[in-house]
Amino acid sequence: MASEAERTFQRFAVFGESSSSGTEMNNKNFSKLCKDCGIMDGKTVTSTDVDIVFSKVKAKNARTITFQQFQEAMKELGQKRFKGKSPDEALENIYKLMEGKDPATTGVTVSDRLHSPDSASLSPCCSHLPSSAPMSPTFQ
Repeated sequence: MASEAERTFQRFAVFGESSSSGTEMNNKNFSKLCKDCGIMDGKTVTSTDVDIVFSKVKAKNARTITFQQFQEAMKELGQKRFKGKSPDEALENIYKLMEGKDPATTGVTVSDRLHSPDSASLSPCCSHLPSSAPMSPTFQ
């Protein structure tokens, strides 16, 4: 049975990656996990730290990490995030931050929604733009 940390890893690994099986995670989703779970706090653990640790644990020419490599990364980030704690305690605290977390979808900008395939139905401000199908006015 998969641990809670492994389930969180899988949820973030497939986020925005339709072809992902959830067994490997790219740097973008690794950073998102660290940010959404509060591992990256902007002070003791920054986005630069997260990128460096990702690069350190991945295979030389790889663009993704496995769950095993992810665990190594969490050990390293745990030591940085929870200074003064034992490595095991720090890792345990990191996993507590991750418990039950899903990729956040809040903060999606309006422009992202305007560029969706059905943007004409979402925003009347785009009705003046040319489209592939003629639009009939819905107002009277």
